[in-house]
Amino acid sequence: MWDKLEQTEQRYKELEMEMAKPEVAGDYDRLQSIAREHAALKEIVDILSEYRSVNDSIAQAKAIIEEGGDSDLVELGREELAEGEKTITNLEEKLRRALVPKDPYDDKDVIVEIRSAAGGDEASLFAADLFRMYSRYAERRGWKVEVVDSHEGAFEGFKEIVFEVHGQGAYSRLKYESGVHRVQRVPVTEASGRVHTSTATVAVLPEADEVDIQINEGDLRIDVFRAGGHGGQSVQKNSTAVRITHLPTNVVAQCQDERSQGRNKQKAMAVLRSRLLDIEIRKQREQIDSDRRSQVGSGERAEKIRTYNFPQDRITDHRVGYTRHDMPALLDGDIDDIVDVLAEQEQAQRLEAQLA
Repeated sequence: MWDKLEQTEQRYKELEMEMAKPEVAGDYDRLQSIAREHAALKEIVDILSEYRSVNDSIAQAKAIIEEGGDSDLVELGREELAEGEKTITNLEEKLRRALVPKDPYDDKDVIVEIRSAAGGDEASLFAADLFRMYSRYAERRGWKVEVVDSHEGAFEGFKEIVFEVHGQGAYSRLKYESGVHRVQRVPVTEASGRVHTSTATVAVLPEADEVDIQINEGDLRIDVFRAGGHGGQSVQKNSTAVRITHLPTNVVAQCQDERSQGRNKQKAMAVLRSRLLDIEIRKQREQIDSDRRSQVGSGERAEKIRTYNFPQDRITDHRVGYTRHDMPALLDGDIDDIVDVLAEQEQAQRLEAQLA
């Protein structure tokens, strides 16, 4: 571990020297790339610096105790030694965890896709509940939400809604939401009061930059059409909606929520790049560890990840066996406790793989 720490510190110093070079300062893309790597290593270097400082304090305390002399000074040395040894143990654990490779996409903005699944109208209502939950969560964290595309269902629900979330660390917090979400409650359309089970799927994609995914313009088919309105209202007279098809993969993305065709095309391209990047991420994870990919937010949606039981006011995340209550607070965006548990599980898995 210590060899790797020294290599990390050396790399950190090299990056500082690189950023000071005039030719690097004048190259924005290169500077940004170096700055990101530099920022990622700073935490490790700072902890290592603190570790060395505490280690020096421990050595000084031991020297005072060994020399004897003034009893008050020796007692102070013992107190400093005990405190230092406790601190050094915590710092060693921090260093081990800091060395665990992070998800390279954690700092990305995200594109979230919510679709109603089993359950008809109730599923579309649940999709709307999930959209509100993530919107409120984003608001709590100071993130910005922009709708890209949506198809309404009955009773103000959504058959599908696609939206962007812009904010520091958005993917690192929302990536665990990918999967099938199940709701158990009495639908508004159910007169007999029977509890129904419905589902909605959530896909969380890291927003891809042009440098992440290279797209050949010749591989695209771009169609423009008139944007649909709400119940026949506000239908665009001009063809501003955009649908883009990536011919080699048949991946389709569209946007009709903006009034400008150019803005709709820009948003549709962002969705397309993110969907293509998600395909590449899943391919990479399959090569690394097929058993692990469904547990760390790869977008697998083959089985339910969470159940929202309204009659019992109970929410259970099945991946970690975590259960909590207070459904109104959860649907108002209070989901940090669930995200924290899932993040801790991923960290532990990465640490175990690192030590292995």
